[in-house]
Amino acid sequence: MKTLFTFFLLTLLMSTTLQAQKIKTQLVEYKDGQTTLEGYLAYDPALKGKRPAVLVVHEWTGINDYTKKRCDELAKMGYVAFAADIYGKGVRPASPEAAGAESGKYKSNLPLLRSRINAALDHVQKMANVDTKKIAAIGYCFGGTTVLELARSGADVAGVVSFHGGLGTPNPSDAKNIMAKLLVAHGAIDPYVPQTEVEGFFKEMNEAKVDYQFIAYSNAVHSFTNPASGNDNSKGAAYNATADRRSWEAMKQFFAEIFK
Repeated sequence: MKTLFTFFLLTLLMSTTLQAQKIKTQLVEYKDGQTTLEGYLAYDPALKGKRPAVLVVHEWTGINDYTKKRCDELAKMGYVAFAADIYGKGVRPASPEAAGAESGKYKSNLPLLRSRINAALDHVQKMANVDTKKIAAIGYCFGGTTVLELARSGADVAGVVSFHGGLGTPNPSDAKNIMAKLLVAHGAIDPYVPQTEVEGFFKEMNEAKVDYQFIAYSNAVHSFTNPASGNDNSKGAAYNATADRRSWEAMKQFFAEIFK
């Protein structure tokens, strides 16, 4: 009888835990001017009241399963997670060539890029369950570049995290507009972000007296957080499980600081 009772308690505990981790996800349309965008929202409906939010910006292929997975992970941590759609509803490049062309439209048009990411931020700020004083933005590769430009635009966010994103900008003097704290998770041997770009970023941030952290992960190249990148560093983009784990933990510590 005691064994049966113990089993019942364990089953109940597991069921309660699973229920607590159940999150709600949905696609959400919003606008940037006349352009319709389609983001991805994830949150825990069991949590009541306002809570911190994290804006997530996709890689150069647009919102995909990887982007959604990161949002789901953040929602399970108690955040409202919203994947911004920079490209527009239905625009999801299917090849590296198409992704390069699409991302290039925004990297070469800074006002458009900033407009798209600020439209997503505006949408999040209007959510009833979001504490508008506790919003952060994170991004991967192209998304890392994007969230740094969000910061340079002077957006009112608590923090920004770039994972293996580009660091350069055509307007480094815009760093004076940055109000957020920054965390940059960088592959120490990323061939797509040369050392001159890293040094330029340091100079830009230091001259503007920005509160930033920069962590370089050894033996990590571009796209080190995404398992779909494979494991061949010689290709310039590859998954690195250690760097992925360490950078995610660094992000969690960063959030604990800016959301306290």
